[in-house]
Amino acid sequence: MDHDKQSFGLTSRIYRSRSTEDGLAHVDLNRNVDALIENPLGHLTPEQLLRDVRDFARSKNLEQHLDLLKKGAQIAKDPRFYEAVRGITEEEKRALRDEEYHRFRQPVALYFTVVICSVGAAVQGWDQTGSNAANLNWPDQFGVDTKSGASGTWILGLVNAAPYFASAFIGCWLSHPLNHRFGRRGTIFFSAIFCCLSVLGSAFTQSWPQLFACRLLLGIGMGTKASTIPVFAAENCPASIRGGLVMGWQLWVAFGIFMGFSANLALYQTGRIAWRLQLGSAFIPAVPLIIGIYCCPESPRWYIKKHRYQDAFNSLRRLRNTPLQAARDLYYIHAQVRLEEIMLGDGDIQKMDGKQHFTSKGRYLARFIQLFTIPRVRRATLAAFVVMIAQQMCGINIMAFYSSTLFTQADASVRVSLFASWGFGLINFVFAWPAVRTIDTFGRRALLLFTFPHMAWTLLAAGACFYIPQNSHAHVPVIALFVYLFAAFYSPGEGPVPFTYSAEAFPLFHREVGMSLAVAVNLFFAGVLTLTFPRMTAVFGPTGALGFFAGLNVMAFVMIFLWVPETKQRTLEELDYIFGVPTRRHMQYQVTEVLPYIFRRYFLRKDAELRPLYKFQNSY
Repeated sequence: MDHDKQSFGLTSRIYRSRSTEDGLAHVDLNRNVDALIENPLGHLTPEQLLRDVRDFARSKNLEQHLDLLKKGAQIAKDPRFYEAVRGITEEEKRALRDEEYHRFRQPVALYFTVVICSVGAAVQGWDQTGSNAANLNWPDQFGVDTKSGASGTWILGLVNAAPYFASAFIGCWLSHPLNHRFGRRGTIFFSAIFCCLSVLGSAFTQSWPQLFACRLLLGIGMGTKASTIPVFAAENCPASIRGGLVMGWQLWVAFGIFMGFSANLALYQTGRIAWRLQLGSAFIPAVPLIIGIYCCPESPRWYIKKHRYQDAFNSLRRLRNTPLQAARDLYYIHAQVRLEEIMLGDGDIQKMDGKQHFTSKGRYLARFIQLFTIPRVRRATLAAFVVMIAQQMCGINIMAFYSSTLFTQADASVRVSLFASWGFGLINFVFAWPAVRTIDTFGRRALLLFTFPHMAWTLLAAGACFYIPQNSHAHVPVIALFVYLFAAFYSPGEGPVPFTYSAEAFPLFHREVGMSLAVAVNLFFAGVLTLTFPRMTAVFGPTGALGFFAGLNVMAFVMIFLWVPETKQRTLEELDYIFGVPTRRHMQYQVTEVLPYIFRRYFLRKDAELRPLYKFQNSY
């Protein structure tokens, strides 16, 4: 490598083994930490493995499952040779083969969990769009002048921004103590209650301060839900289909946005109460989330952290096709959790129920500080920050929150404005589907660098179209065309990438707090955008406001080019190498190597070779 390996932070550290009754008692001092993370059982000899399994079963009161645990541990240690494990049945072999060749042959309980998580994502999208149409009516009913006074535009922005500020400052950070105390299901139930009752409350408000308060409460639910549901889905699903579910969060948020626009369109002719029904309609998907979440199995990893191993095994039996797979995953997750606590170096051994367990002190705060102090983690934090803030800089949420207002400013009728917004929601959902395939083939960084220039010119063109005479039949359709093109470029690029990228960029030990920070950044700047856009359009006009966001797209493109490395199809060890490259070195490479290569290859049409920045240990 051409850079100091010490800059990796976590990679070059060596950890001492600790003998416990929990198993995993033989951590080799000479093992690289990445090898241990990739498979925490790989360093054990067969004799050590079986001895640890027996100790594990005895200490966790799982001796009735000892035979299953022995077979499961051998498969977890080396999944390639599962057919050679003694005592494995044909049914178990078939289930293990399906994990490789038929990944989606999964139990009903797992698919029910996937559906409930998708409903939770749709709630998030629907919550964002109810105000889009309601903004056309509620200011007049509450005496808020948004046309002639600056205070009215600020009030409109403040009410719409309330959920995002509440999410960023309260909801996202509340998710950790709620998860610790009530589990994943309890936290999602808590968030669904807030998302249901707050939107119903919004429909009955009698003044803008009451509406503001209800939307603050909505933000608490949105923040806790956005920080918990992706984690809940990932912890319940087998690794073979986990990536698609992380991507699925943004896909079903887009579906929720589309359903919100559909509800707005369906309800706009209900008279003076139309805006109340449009805001309150978001309770519809929250109800099945409230009812269905406790029909899902709780996260086995959460049970293990609480030392409830029998409950964890019961949960895994519902989520896997055979008890053998459940036993394998139970022991493997246990090994990962114990390794985390050993490697963090901040655990104590305490007595619980007459047995020894690791506990952690100040862990969450320590990890938060490490996001900015450990070089490898700090670079991941920077990259996640860039992709998350870029989602707001690109201007997508000015369409999600204010598209109906923009179209009415183009002199469209309320009906035409709502139909145009509905089309935007449909395009946003339909064009999210290609990302399911391209995000792992074309790549995260490549998708962003391709789509941002196109989002810039489409926004600029949409703003310029406001100069078309309003009496022209082409005025509104041409504006809508460029808005739709903007959504079509956004949906497979900056739409799914931020949450996927943030979920994988951080190392295992910092993923939960890193994701909370990334979501908080995203929602905070969504609040800033929502607060300022009404005043911006009042001062600059629609053309100036859209031109401003076109410029922000160019700025985001430069930030991504300089600070966001590619992460597609990289192992955890390779990600440590990628984020081990100093930021200055990465920027220098982009400017002195990549830019000249692009110019020679695509502008001068000459043969050019790009020298690679990374040299992975497993490259041939």
